Amino acid sequence: MNVPNFGPGTDPGRLRDWARTVEGLGYDLLMVSDHVAITPDVAEQYPAPFYEPFTALSWLAGITGTIKLGTTVLIAPYRHPLLVARMAANLNQLSGGRFVLGVGAGWARQEFEALGVDFSQRGKLTDELLRTVRDAWTNDADYRSGDIPIWVGGLSTAGMRRAVRLGDAWHPLRQSMDWMRDALGVLAKIAENEQRALPAFSPRILLRLTPEPLNDRVAGEGSIDQVIGDLDQLEALGAEAVVLDPFIGDPAETERPETAWNALATVMAHRGDK
Repeated sequence: MNVPNFGPGTDPGRLRDWARTVEGLGYDLLMVSDHVAITPDVAEQYPAPFYEPFTALSWLAGITGTIKLGTTVLIAPYRHPLLVARMAANLNQLSGGRFVLGVGAGWARQEFEALGVDFSQRGKLTDELLRTVRDAWTNDADYRSGDIPIWVGGLSTAGMRRAVRLGDAWHPLRQSMDWMRDALGVLAKIAENEQRALPAFSPRILLRLTPEPLNDRVAGEGSIDQVIGDLDQLEALGAEAVVLDPFIGDPAETERPETAWNALATVMAHRGDK
């Protein structure tokens, strides 16, 4: 489940309610997004307040019990790799081994400029972070982390190659079933060419229930039968985890979380036994 950690309706109490609702419904993973400088290109869709993910997840770890906690996705170029290695390791330790590190290269040019990071180098910087984090966790006892899965986002060939080379799972966001089915074929070819194991498949999909079926849609959107069908297909394609994202795109939604909670409860009622 992707929980909004931003927007006009978000505050500590609302985040607490989200966490307790998601865990109480039986979901096993809670993830949040990442932005640092809420520049105009970010604020248009993800306005302040925006709770920094490591800070928010550390707090949520203390008020939850067993649910895993993760980032979907941490924007790799925004932080020094050793800082990420330490924060991730500490959060994993403090939460009892419940952390999942989802990483992406980022998209907001104005935010990159505000942080003094070269947008054109974001792919290279993401690769460097992943290599440095893994090296620190493996070779430096001061960064001992336990077993933290790394999910690599990215829809491009370069992103998929990064997942094959440096990730434990590929984490595409909000695509159609046809697109993901075709992309998995590309991912398999990349893994074969790289002579590496195929990473796990852990997509994030939209969650938007409609009264009637939809024709032109992405995965997770439409009638409950369509959404359940998407989840069944994703399982058949080998998905080890599927993150549901109920944020449709209007920041005012953060003031009405009950709509998302009802959708989550409906999905669990139809598929909870699986």
